[in-house]
Amino acid sequence: MLINLNTNDAEANLLYAAFSDRLIGIVPKMGNRHGLIAGATGTGKTVSLQVLAEGFSQMGVPVFMADMKGDLSGVAKEGKLNKFMEKRQAEFGIEYGFQAFPVEFFDVFREQGNPIRVTVNDLGSQLLSRILELNDTQEGVLTIAFRVSREQNKPMETLDDLRKMLTYVSDNAQELSATLGAVSTASVGAIQRALLRLEEEGGDQFLCGKSFNVMDFIRTKDGKGVINILAADKLGNSPLLYSTFLFWLLTSLYENLPEVGDAEKPKFVFFFDEAHLLFNDTQKAVLDKIEKIVRLIRSKGVGVYFITQSPIDIPENVLAQLGNKVQHALRAFTPKDQRTIKSVADGFRENPKFKSEEALLELETGEALISFLDEKGAPSMVERAKMLSPAGQIGPITEEERREIITKSSFYEKEAPVVRQREVEEKSEPKVKEEPKVEDKSSELLAEVESIVSEMQTKVDGITELKNKITEMRSVTEDATEAKDTIKPYLSEAKKLKDDANGLYKNVVKTVGASTDKNLTSLLKKGEKKYDDAEKALDKLKAEYDAVFKKLSELEKKEKKEDEKKKKWWYNLFISILHIFVPSSKKVLKKKR
Repeated sequence: MLINLNTNDAEANLLYAAFSDRLIGIVPKMGNRHGLIAGATGTGKTVSLQVLAEGFSQMGVPVFMADMKGDLSGVAKEGKLNKFMEKRQAEFGIEYGFQAFPVEFFDVFREQGNPIRVTVNDLGSQLLSRILELNDTQEGVLTIAFRVSREQNKPMETLDDLRKMLTYVSDNAQELSATLGAVSTASVGAIQRALLRLEEEGGDQFLCGKSFNVMDFIRTKDGKGVINILAADKLGNSPLLYSTFLFWLLTSLYENLPEVGDAEKPKFVFFFDEAHLLFNDTQKAVLDKIEKIVRLIRSKGVGVYFITQSPIDIPENVLAQLGNKVQHALRAFTPKDQRTIKSVADGFRENPKFKSEEALLELETGEALISFLDEKGAPSMVERAKMLSPAGQIGPITEEERREIITKSSFYEKEAPVVRQREVEEKSEPKVKEEPKVEDKSSELLAEVESIVSEMQTKVDGITELKNKITEMRSVTEDATEAKDTIKPYLSEAKKLKDDANGLYKNVVKTVGASTDKNLTSLLKKGEKKYDDAEKALDKLKAEYDAVFKKLSELEKKEKKEDEKKKKWWYNLFISILHIFVPSSKKVLKKKR
């Protein structure tokens, strides 16, 4: 917010964000020490995000932020004074100023902004596995595909390139397994289906062509940092796609930016809205990478600000690195909520004027508990304050205004559809939606069942191998017990696959209904036979498994009895010797008995 101040030079250099009994702001050189904007729905997080983004832009720092609701586009247009702001001006004793900020609009789907693309190779197997929600076995196969791509110098830019590479890996599974590890054709099929799902969600719109150069985000115009806005209302419907894509952008910044040390102000600020999506159900390897980048990227002049409903959405190792905090109101409906509020309050440096725990429940919309780092990098005493108003418009601009900004951008591609162009075309040329044929749908379901049955058979084979190992090790109780523990998760996975296959067959039967198509009926029976065979193999194996463990238990009991006999023998021998050399011990032992 632009404000007219009667303050000294040191105070005037702050990035002002709120007012308590004085103006409160971020020390520019502490802007890269990261931050947090948190609070329940409707408490004012979006406006606080806009205030900070405009403040960084005003001091010449470029900004990136994802617009989840379409509200942030207003920074491109000058704001206007309203009655609420007039009241705040009088209350704070300051005068607001309004202005527009330089903005670039981006959209991975090319509908509300210029496109951001990335190649499959640049995204990498680890992040792609997260988007596709692959299990460890499937991720291993995907990693092999990336390895083969590099070794054969066949870069994968698009999803089609990846499909072709997966087909090659499947066709040469036996040869590749000898050097790179087992390649399951069932896993390849599962990855192919996951790619199809990603494509349906629009993933092919950004996993194509040359990768976007993230360094293009770092630009200034007329002394102000450019605010780069990613349209994320549609992208947010695919949480893993959204969070992984933003993490890729952050990773690319980390890999491309040089070290700058302690600068007078950040080189770039990255706002990560709906931050909990980045950490939900995330593998430890990815979490470790996130923590490392957040820890190290500040030395490259980048500040990362997470926006979420509750601070507990952020892992403690990451939360500990967020120095600048804006905490809006929280709600306490459950005992867990109450514990969260106490935990959040304890994270602030105490202010004797009020109790943070009580204040968190009393804060009004646009009010927050604020703690920024001071000049020495120490957390300041928490303040209960009211956020300043943005200098840009609060709320979205019109689609016509957005289109004008996009088409004037240096990133503009005339062939790329922008601003809901697809929706416009669909309205002008309505298409008749064809009903899917029952046979096609059933065939797809049957194909998926066959793939699951195949994967289940792979598990069965693995269990059989382990069972044989147990049989060989019966004489060695410890090794057998270890193998016994190893086999349990395989049986559990096989049972889950069996249940999944059973559920899919119910869908097939429901879809087919009373169909009299001979080919379809034959296909169904063929799939059922494969399923039944695998199910029988699994049941037979379980019986063998139980028999082996029964023998193991008997062996353990037998060894335990023998061990007790040995101990008793040695004890009796000791007592006999004791009686010989110390005759009086016989009376002592008799009394104790």
